[in-house]
This record gives sequence, C-alpha cells and structure tokens, in this order.
Amino acid sequence: MSYMFEPGFLGTKAPFFMDAVTLIVAALPFLVGIAIWFARNGSYLLHKLSQTVIFILSAIVVGYFEYGIHVGGGYEVFAQNTKVSPDYLLVVLVLHIFIAVVTMGIWAATLLLAYKASRQEGALPGSKSKVHKRSGIAASIGILLTSYTGVWVYMLLFIF
Repeated sequence: MSYMFEPGFLGTKAPFFMDAVTLIVAALPFLVGIAIWFARNGSYLLHKLSQTVIFILSAIVVGYFEYGIHVGGGYEVFAQNTKVSPDYLLVVLVLHIFIAVVTMGIWAATLLLAYKASRQEGALPGSKSKVHKRSGIAASIGILLTSYTGVWVYMLLFIF
C-alpha cells in the first residue's frame, strides 16, 4: 500500500491517501443531501439504501485514514511542515475529531433505530418518524460540520 504515500492529486503537499479522504469527506454532505432528497420525495427504500451505503463507505474511509496516519508516522509527521501555530492546529483537530465521533454515533443510532422501527412497523413512515427526522437532522448537521472541519484541518496541514 505504498501508493498511499505517493504525492496526492490535489496539488498540495498531502500524500495520496489524504487527498482521497479529504475529497470523500468534502463530498459527504452532498451525498447525504441526495439521500435526504430521496426521503422527501417518498423514495424511502432508496433513502434507506443510500444512507446505509454512505455510512458504511464513511466507516471504511475512517479506517483507511487511520491506517494511513499510523503507518505514515502519526499526527506529528504530518503537522511538522505547516506554518500554522501548533496550538491552533491541535484545537482545530480536536474539534474535528470530537464532532466526527459524536456524529458517527448519532448517525449509527439513527440508522439502527430506523432499521428496528421498519422491522416492527413494516411500511414507513411510521410512529418513530418524528424522532428519526430530528436525529437525522442532527446527524446531517454533524456531517456538514465534520466535512467543514475535516477540510479545514487538511488546509491547515497542507496548504497554509
């Protein structure tokens, strides 16, 4: 998997894996927006399928990213060539990690509760739809913030 550490394709100092992960993270709000659009237009099966696929893809991307960070030498190696204050960079990184972890938890719970409700009630929308919509909105806001802060961290590490 040495290709991961080849120069990236976005024209920055980042290795390939960072460019790939950042591109996917930046696209995530748009993908989730499409999945929400399916639900708003009554295509609940497409909504369910797309949310599931996007969530699984996101979990795989997180694993790929973590592997790259650990094999690549850790945070310190990637942070050593930036001109940004180490304290500022660390605050943004911790904020990003916090938002991402909480968001993945909310998103996972939303999916699991929706699967449970659909098995119990059959056709959706059902009695849990209001709760599902509220938690889906929270997860969507978290995904947007995760995307924003992830791109922010990338910019701090490899552009500024």
